[in-house]
Amino acid sequence: MNKMYYDMIFKRKSFHIFKETGTISNAELNTIVSIYSKLQPLYPEIKTMMRIVPSEETTCKRGQEYCVLLYSEKKEGYLQNIGYLGEQLDLHLAHMNIGTLWFGIGKVNESQYQNLDFVIMFAISKMPEDKFRKNMFKSKRKDLTEIWYGDAYTEIGNITRFAPSACNSQPWITEASESELKVYRYKKPGKRGIMPKDKVIYYNRIDIGIYLWFLETCLNYHQISFNRTLYPDTSDEEKVLTAVYTLTKGEDL
Repeated sequence: MNKMYYDMIFKRKSFHIFKETGTISNAELNTIVSIYSKLQPLYPEIKTMMRIVPSEETTCKRGQEYCVLLYSEKKEGYLQNIGYLGEQLDLHLAHMNIGTLWFGIGKVNESQYQNLDFVIMFAISKMPEDKFRKNMFKSKRKDLTEIWYGDAYTEIGNITRFAPSACNSQPWITEASESELKVYRYKKPGKRGIMPKDKVIYYNRIDIGIYLWFLETCLNYHQISFNRTLYPDTSDEEKVLTAVYTLTKGEDL
């Protein structure tokens, strides 16, 4: 399973407009529901729920067939948790040749569902396999030196920097040594794209959850064992510690 996640990092892409789409079958819809029920949460104590609705039940108009809606309890870490869960599903969908677009600014008919609050959605449509990414390294991302501090595990850093993020903001910094990785949420002053000013940290916390899944997928792929310590993110400071990974063994990189 982990190899699937790792391989799909190189295949997935954000479909900002869906063209030449196919149809997601009822069997595939049922599979998506089943997959979500088995995903690994970042915070197991936080209740979440996924719904799949027709595109017209949202304000997302990108040519998609459906939208995946993610709901959650509002507890410390719930945004990071949704990013972590959602990215697992994103990679599963790429494996099924279902294209996705994380869509942060969309609105839904039901902002609450079974006492859980709507957090974020992504648009989905069945896509031809040749429409997925062919060369991830041609994608626009920050240089590794901007987000990965230290000479340890740079090959992993060079993959994790391709994690998707709101407005491609890439709001993370990793401080790397041979024995430890420290991950920070980093909000670069003045850089927010089309995000409303009061929503930047909201989306960046979701982005951090996405990034942590990419990072752990790479660590697992390279058989690097780790103990993870998560830290509360209650500050709007420029740089906030999110997680520390204590590395216990692994191959040389």
